Amino acid sequence: MVYLNVFTFPSDDMEFDFLIEEKRTCYDSFYPFKILSKHGFERIDFEPITILYGGNGSGKSTALNVIAEKTGISRDSIYNKSNFYSHYVNMCEMQLEDDDIPENSRIITSDDVFDYMLNIRNLNEGIDQKREKLFEEYLEAKYSHFQIRSMADYEQLKKVNTTRSITQSRFVRNELMDNVREYSNGESAFRYFIEKIDENGLYILDEPENSLSPKRQLELVRFIEDSARYLGCQFIISTHSPFLLAINRAKIYDLDENPVDVKKWTELENVRAYYEFFKRHENEF
Repeated sequence: MVYLNVFTFPSDDMEFDFLIEEKRTCYDSFYPFKILSKHGFERIDFEPITILYGGNGSGKSTALNVIAEKTGISRDSIYNKSNFYSHYVNMCEMQLEDDDIPENSRIITSDDVFDYMLNIRNLNEGIDQKREKLFEEYLEAKYSHFQIRSMADYEQLKKVNTTRSITQSRFVRNELMDNVREYSNGESAFRYFIEKIDENGLYILDEPENSLSPKRQLELVRFIEDSARYLGCQFIISTHSPFLLAINRAKIYDLDENPVDVKKWTELENVRAYYEFFKRHENEF
């Protein structure tokens, strides 16, 4: 499924005209101006799965964040914008298949995944601290010589009677929810994608391979392929992972080229480096 058909960024001439009219001189940076235009990257024609490939500083994340801002899709983590960000986004154009992007569409960044894993750890740490406190409360209540003196003491009396009728572990389990299951970083990252990606949506993934082992990356590849083929999803992905670059029927824009060009995954420099490395060590396997 394709919801976003075409997206255009300002050309070098458009940027020049804007900047020459900008009289203010108190800014050292005009980001995101002059990032994509220096590669001649002006237009993306999308497929159900479109990939932006390139090294650090090539503008992959910039392009994805601009697209996310222009389409108005949801995001979790805050994205720092420059003073000229809105001007740049306003100069971009897009062509949609229908009038609107699906509401459940979103951009998922590495920061989102990291925050998700960190929140699980913090929640479990809080639960563990509360558990220790409940152990102390159990022992104090069970072996205390408590006597009720007024109705205000009724709740404490109930707690004393409860502790004397059940075990310490049962008391804590009744008072405290179980820990949220804490998976490994790779498992947690993979589960985050599964939870956030729903049917019939546009999903922008910024380097989703981060925190994922090769095995998990391959599982994510299958999930993306199935979601695009059977669940009406469209994906726009930035990556330099050979596993994700090999996604079936993906259209790949090589941002390391000037001007930016569409390539087969086997033609990309990063993939060729992996291939040549393993080819040299083929006899060792």
